[in-house]
Amino acid sequence: MSRTPRPIPHPAPDTRCRASAARRGTVRAAVATVVGLATLAMPMATAAAAHSDTGTRGFGKADLQRGLDGIVRLDGVVGAEGTLVDGGQRTHARSGTAELGTDRPVPHQGHFRMGSNTKTFVSTVILQLVEERRMRLDDTVERWLPGVVQGNGNDGNRITVRQLLNHTAGLPDYVAHVPALRSAESFQQHRYDAYTPHRLVALAMRDRPLFEPGARFSYSNTGYVLAGMIVKRVTGNEWDEEVRARITEPLRLRNTYSPGKRFGLPEPHARGYQQFEPGGQLVDSTRLSMTWGDSAGDLVTTSHDLARFWQGLLGGKLLAPKSLAEMKKTVPAPVEGSAVNERAGLGVFWRGLSCGGGSWGHGGTTLGHLNTNAFSEKGERGAIVLRSTNLARGDRDARTEALLDAALCAKR
Repeated sequence: MSRTPRPIPHPAPDTRCRASAARRGTVRAAVATVVGLATLAMPMATAAAAHSDTGTRGFGKADLQRGLDGIVRLDGVVGAEGTLVDGGQRTHARSGTAELGTDRPVPHQGHFRMGSNTKTFVSTVILQLVEERRMRLDDTVERWLPGVVQGNGNDGNRITVRQLLNHTAGLPDYVAHVPALRSAESFQQHRYDAYTPHRLVALAMRDRPLFEPGARFSYSNTGYVLAGMIVKRVTGNEWDEEVRARITEPLRLRNTYSPGKRFGLPEPHARGYQQFEPGGQLVDSTRLSMTWGDSAGDLVTTSHDLARFWQGLLGGKLLAPKSLAEMKKTVPAPVEGSAVNERAGLGVFWRGLSCGGGSWGHGGTTLGHLNTNAFSEKGERGAIVLRSTNLARGDRDARTEALLDAALCAKR
């Protein structure tokens, strides 16, 4: 899963859509492929070139279609879908096929695994609990999960909830110890392995921390598994139950859910394909256990639902203004080899645009599915690109990132 780069008095009921609180290669190379940092940042020259012919006339369906066709044809992706958001208007396009060896088109509004965009949902729930004075961002992990983060220099007494959410806790990432992510052969042997949150954290505790808590940024899925465990400790409910009651039901996201122990996807959906090494075969990864993703990345959704979520979040329907501002407090989140200004908030990422200013979003990468998204400050405008193929390559998805930059920078 990736970042591509979640009681005080409540605001008036019409300012938020909220549920009542009472309702409730090498191992590391393979991990980098599956959990790579897909955060939307891009070389400025590439992005500028992508929108240079659309900046005076806007960016519409034809532009989106050309961009998706290029991703499929030039990047070797089996299928792709895109959504443009402009206020209440949504424009969709698709390219490629839903399954290798067929001419079956990518379905409109097909279900897909959102990967690490799950983290934004979890962070939103945490911030809602802070609003309700049921917990604080500066609480330590040990305060809520005594004895869970310890060993090999890891110490929950020294890590705060805020540091979990903005990836400054210095925690090692458990994904290096998940066999299904290592190779095509290992995936076939371990694709249905089941994990509990406690087991995932225990896997991470095999390694030493990366740095002192708060010292710098390092993306960690472990931090969000812990965040999900904290949600359960505070509320008595599983994290996905709180997501459903506080986010998906109020926003009417009817196709967004945690699969739990289910292996497949509901219809319609494109099949997902994972390439474990450069030049290697595309492995059908549609059916698998996502328990290894848990609250760090197991949610399923559609592009319509995901767009509705981002518009609701940034538009103030889920968090009070003070909480949304807290979510948007960022720390530097540098990406190796990129000069783009990118910063991490609490479950969200801000990255600079080639036309100036920036966008908010959180990409997601998991076995066979990728989504990349970018939205304006208040969510009025945005774009989402979905791909049904996760390729093993060291570079970032420049074509996808340039497409999103073009969509956000074009004049409306």
